[in-house]
Order: sequence, then structure tokens, then C-alpha cells
Amino acid sequence: MARLFGTDGVRGIANADLSPELAFKLGEAAGHFLGNRGKGRIVVGMDTRLSGDMLEAAVVAGVCSSGADALRAGIVPTPAVAFLARDLEADGGVVISASHNPAEYNGIKFFDRGGFKLPDEIEDEIEEYLVSERDWSRPTGARVGRATVVADAVERYIAHAVATVGGDLSGLRVALDCGHGASALTTPSAFERLGAEVTSINCDWSGTDINAGCGSTHLEVVAELVRSGSFDLGISHDGDADRVLAVDENGAELDGDQIMAVCAVDMAGRGSLPGNTVVSTVMSNLGFERALSEHGITVVKTRVGDRYVLDQMRSSGATFGGEQSGHVIFLDHATTGDGLVTALQLAYTIKRAGRPLSELARVMKRYPQVLENVRVADRGMLSGSAAVADAVLAAESELGETGRVLVRSSGTEPLVRVMVEAADEAQARAIVARLAEVVTRELG
Repeated sequence: MARLFGTDGVRGIANADLSPELAFKLGEAAGHFLGNRGKGRIVVGMDTRLSGDMLEAAVVAGVCSSGADALRAGIVPTPAVAFLARDLEADGGVVISASHNPAEYNGIKFFDRGGFKLPDEIEDEIEEYLVSERDWSRPTGARVGRATVVADAVERYIAHAVATVGGDLSGLRVALDCGHGASALTTPSAFERLGAEVTSINCDWSGTDINAGCGSTHLEVVAELVRSGSFDLGISHDGDADRVLAVDENGAELDGDQIMAVCAVDMAGRGSLPGNTVVSTVMSNLGFERALSEHGITVVKTRVGDRYVLDQMRSSGATFGGEQSGHVIFLDHATTGDGLVTALQLAYTIKRAGRPLSELARVMKRYPQVLENVRVADRGMLSGSAAVADAVLAAESELGETGRVLVRSSGTEPLVRVMVEAADEAQARAIVARLAEVVTRELG
């Protein structure tokens, strides 16, 4: 059986793969594994999906059934739950969100009392409990947990994010695409409090429009807005705002690698990058590593997932890292990928430099990188496919030192991601097409 927990919690179609019954058991597990055997307090937050109310009710019921108290934060970004777990001195946090996935999906992920995602070992223990279908002895009477509303959850998080900026953003014009997601309640307000002139779109929601043709998976939307006016920066979030992508004043797109390159060079120049080290993943562009090397900055790579980036940061003493997808971690300010904190730090870098983002972004030359997502029957079969492994070896031999190949299973969807980098884009596309054909034939 495939592992229940992916790279970012448990995820699937709401009310099918991710049922209320499973959500209840995950809430109960949160109370036991995070809340000191059901005697603690667990923060519960969600994004704007229609299924959020249903799953929140189930999770909260599970938490209370364990004997722990549920602190209901309502609709907040994922990093807000991580922050609130610390700020409220709770025992952990649960986020109900499927991040960048379509509205019919939802997910459940955990944070510990320090605001950090759980290690694989703890997730394995939780999964063992869920799979075994054992029931804990449930408390009764006065020992049953209760649910309370954290009325100022959004305000606490906005105030925290604003405080991470060492000045103001007056004079900057910022375009924001909130993707009909949780950032609508936080990002516009934070920028406005810092003095920026803000134009926001997709700040309402129906519950079925999150990420739909907008947000960080459709960066062209904010790019068009920027080109229609006179803006210094465009910002686009995914549904739960744990990631951010950007466009410069001309509408040119910046991914997470480019955002990190701009910020890392600025931090190193100010002596605020410990060890002159940045942590990224194997998906980072070759141009990212070479650009930072030219500035004396070391790049340490991990497996895909901001949790693994964070593990490496904590073990090595690095304070800055992230992913090409836009999960960026400023460990001095946040314990997980935080789209709002990253957006504010990028904007303040522009303000402090007094130069346009397009100029700052020239620090990195992006190598052509072609990615294709191949839908498969079982993503877990990839590791056992000799045919795919042989095809990858052949592609690597063809590229030599002029590029690289990465074929990996998605941690959240039934997909295999095929990525090729090469100096020549046509060559990269041809190799991706060949590899995708093999994956489809063997695993589709």
C-alpha cells in the first residue's frame, strides 16, 4: 500500500479519498501524538475550499475526542497555523488545505508545538495507528476536549509578518493575486500597513474557485495586471499562501530560485547569511547554483519538499533556503515556507536597493528547464521500473556535464515528474518527450 503521508501531509479528493472519517481519525491522532496524549491544545486552520467546513468539523471532533482542546483559527494561511502554534503556546497545529491543488482536493498536515512539520518517523507512527484501525480509550465527562475560536488569529499573523520587515515599503506599487485563497485575508493588509500602494485581485472566494485560472499556478494573470499599470512588483500566492511567485516591473516571471537568488545575494552583501550558505532541493535550476557560487555562496541540496529543506537548515545552522516552487524559508522569521514573509522580504530588498527587480534578477541566468507531469496508475511503482531507470541513464549519458535529468514521483498526486535541464531547450524537450513516453508505457 502506498504511504498515506506524502511530501506535505495527507491529500486527496475531499469526501472520497479524504473522507470525514479519515479526518476525524487524523484529528484524534493530533490530540494524542501532539497534544500529550490528549491533554493539550491544537490549533486548527484551513483555506477557502468548500470542503474545509466539513473536514474542519471532523478534525475538531477528533481532537476533542482525544481529550485535547481545539483552537479554531478559521481561514488562515498555512504558515499562520505554524506561527500560532508557537505564539499561543499550543501543542501543535493542523492545517486543512491542498495548497496549489484544484478545489476538489483537500489535505491535512501537522505542525508540532515549535511550528515545524513532523519528521517522517512521527508520521509513520500516526499512519501505523490509522492503518491498524485501533481505537484509543476515549475520555468521558469533564475530560472531553472543547473547541474555542481564536478570534484574532488573522491579526496576530499579520502583525508578526509586518514586524519581520526592518523598515517600510512606501513608494512601492505592488500588484497581488490572492488566488481566491487564504492570503486574501492577510497579504493585502500587510503590504498596506507597510505603506505600499496595493492593487489586489482574486480576493473573494466561492469555495470552488481556489487556484482556478489564477494564483501561483497561473502567474500570467498577475503579469498581465502588472503590464496594464505602473507597478514595481507582482506577487502571486497559492491557495494556502505557503508559497509565492513573483513578476518584475515588466511582467517577467520569477520562480522560487530567482527570488532566493535575489534575496540571498542581498543578505550575503549585508552579512546576514550565516555561513554564506543557502539550502535548496534537487529541483533547483543549474543557473541558481552557479549564480550563487559566483558570489561566494554555497548551495546545499536536499530531496524535494520544504520540510527536508528545513531539516537540513536546522542541522547545519543555515537560516535561508527554499524550493523552486516558491516555498521559501526565512528561518529567522518563520518555521515553514511562508508566502507572505517572503513577499515582504523581496519587496523590502527592492526598496532597500533602490533598483528595479528586473535589474536585481539579472544576478541569475536561468538554464532551460523542461518539466512534464505524467499521470500514472501508481506513483510508488517508479522505483521498481528498470525500463525507466535505463532510459534515465541513457539521457544522462547524452547530456554529460551540459545538463541533468530528474525523474521523481509526486508526493501528493498520482504523477511522475520528468524534468530535464540542458543548455539547449530543444534538446531538453526532446529528452523529456522520450522519458515521458517510457513512463507512460511502463507505469500509466
